[in-house]
Amino acid sequence: MNTVYSIHISIFGIIMSIGFDNSILEKFFLEVSKQKLLVPLWPTEDSISYYDQTLLPFELKQCIAYSPNDLTNAIRSMQIRGSGAIGCAGAFGAALAVFSAPHDPQQWLKLTESLRTARPTAVILEKAVDEVLTEARKHPEDSIKIASNVAVAFFLRQLEMERTIGEYGQKLIPDGSTILTHCNSGALAGAGYGGRALSVIRAAMEAGKKIQVIAQETRPYLQGARITAWELDQLHIPVKLASDGMSAALMQKNLVNVCIVGSDRIAANGDLINKVGSCLIALAAREYGVPFYSVTTFYNVDLLCPDGMSVPIEMRSGKELLSINGHLITLPTFEGIYPSFDITHASLISGIITEKGVLFPPYHSKLVNLVKGKVLCSINIQNDCNY
Repeated sequence: MNTVYSIHISIFGIIMSIGFDNSILEKFFLEVSKQKLLVPLWPTEDSISYYDQTLLPFELKQCIAYSPNDLTNAIRSMQIRGSGAIGCAGAFGAALAVFSAPHDPQQWLKLTESLRTARPTAVILEKAVDEVLTEARKHPEDSIKIASNVAVAFFLRQLEMERTIGEYGQKLIPDGSTILTHCNSGALAGAGYGGRALSVIRAAMEAGKKIQVIAQETRPYLQGARITAWELDQLHIPVKLASDGMSAALMQKNLVNVCIVGSDRIAANGDLINKVGSCLIALAAREYGVPFYSVTTFYNVDLLCPDGMSVPIEMRSGKELLSINGHLITLPTFEGIYPSFDITHASLISGIITEKGVLFPPYHSKLVNLVKGKVLCSINIQNDCNY
């Protein structure tokens, strides 16, 4: 077992002192012990521990959040990032709010107000907070226990969805493939198995397929170069780095067989909202006949947004473009512009890989069924859309 991916098995023993339900703890420990996991955050006695992802791959530093506001700051500063991890942070942050004011639901809302909107494009964050607080509000006499259990259950559900996503998605990956991915949609962006996109890649490797990955560096935080490449190296999956502008050139030379990215939000029509640069990959993939898949869960689907243009796109500070890891790369007087996400039209997406199966276009009715929890049709790989 890889050292880094097994690091959490002993750490989780300390969470019992909060008073989690024994049955849910047993399931939690079982899931942790039977897999190689790289968990981005976890509960301790009175706080949430997490890894500062801005320091990777050079330092694996553990930090502590004592309040929902601490988690808000960690998310906004990109120490905790990726839709799955953000969702888990939302669930655990909501539990911390309940711990601090067990009998005051109005105070819970105040304490989690900034947490809900820490990353406005990531719809899973608000859903996670609401899931914990809604259940705790139903049982005011036992709110701490309920909030604790719901938060842990949310985490375990994310973990199980990652494994299921991998099982469905790896069937789309031919043996011998070179896979292009963007940003980090991996274990540290999820619950510890492989997040969204890397769950598919990891499952393909575990199925015995000989694959390799090209990870785009993903400016300005370089999540692809710093985190995705590092995670793949930990799993002994061959990986090469490419700059964000190389996807078309690589496809022109037939160096890419499949493109796989994660998802921060999926609109009702199937439009994908993901890390900026995803749309450029999809456009190149359409031009050169390469399948382009997005990986998501029902938590990331927003049926209230009819299409991608109705989704709020987070605009981060342009100053973040002027430096890399704190080192200026141009004059500090210059201005930058940084939309953190872009919109990939549903027509560019070959399929959406989910915890219930793979969706092929048209997407709307299938996304509705996904959100409603209906079992989707079995995958027929022969019917995959080919450009």
